[in-house]
Amino acid sequence: MTDKSFAEIGKVEAIRELYKGTPYKAFSTCRFEAPGREYVSHFSKVLLEGIDFNLVYFPLKHLGYKSVLSVSGELLAQQARPNTLSVNLGISSKLDLEQIRELWSGMVTAAREFGYKSVYLDLNPSRNGLCISVSATGETSLLSARRRPAPKSKDLICVSGALGAAYMGMQILEKELVRFNEGEHSDRNKILERNKMLVGAYLKPELPSSLVQQFENSEISPSSGYFITHGLADTLKRLSADTGLGAKVYADKIPFEGNTFQLGRELNIDPISAAMNGGEDYKLLFTVPILQLDKFRHDFQTFDIIGHLAQKEAGTVLVLPDGREMPVRAQGWREEE
Repeated sequence: MTDKSFAEIGKVEAIRELYKGTPYKAFSTCRFEAPGREYVSHFSKVLLEGIDFNLVYFPLKHLGYKSVLSVSGELLAQQARPNTLSVNLGISSKLDLEQIRELWSGMVTAAREFGYKSVYLDLNPSRNGLCISVSATGETSLLSARRRPAPKSKDLICVSGALGAAYMGMQILEKELVRFNEGEHSDRNKILERNKMLVGAYLKPELPSSLVQQFENSEISPSSGYFITHGLADTLKRLSADTGLGAKVYADKIPFEGNTFQLGRELNIDPISAAMNGGEDYKLLFTVPILQLDKFRHDFQTFDIIGHLAQKEAGTVLVLPDGREMPVRAQGWREEE
């Protein structure tokens, strides 16, 4: 591996290479059973200034809120109730206590909304801007865990909201930042107001905090669950790798925000490409047994059904409106995977 760059082999293969020769399995969920009680899941995330966010246009309170969602969404995908949250901040000299207080207030707001029982905070110096490290644990009842069926061909693929919106919103902000730095004059308030749903999808995503309880009340047991953060294509590749099955997603079933296609024409961005590979959506994807279709449609009306699992031989494909099937490609994955 030493003679290969990350660009050549991709993130997924790089992680697999690093696991070789160790007693551990790559991409295994950090989950264990607490004897006689529940399953405990753990997830962590690092967000870096200049890569994951830009403080020029990202409100600190929204950033704090979103950073907590970055791990809370992973717990919800596993039907785990959030329990403990740990936050470690690397703070550069350009930020003062009041600014960190604003960031922290967003974190506390999200922690309370999602029902965390305890929250830990540590502060550390940083020479390279703001670094946010968050980790969380959650609990899944043994009954819910044992109800989860094995994924099967024809299970429905369902998502919790519009895809590609966050990427489009980020493009708006980046474009206006370039204009500002170059001294161009534009009616930024009007532009941001016209596209507030898209900008909001990036700056302050939303997740259904009561989702675990909703699944328990409806007695619907998804066969698998994922948190969409790196684009739908990446999630579909993980789904197929984990289940050993193929997946078919229909382009005309993917949900979009109302202004997405108009903005796509203005920015010369294909909305479907934004949904597949844009990232930052912070949406949930579940596969649901087809026999639960009617009840799922009734109890989870905010979800959209965009496709289904298939036999492995079908591959992981995007079905275009004319019926053509395009193999799904995802950033970080080699084409043969």
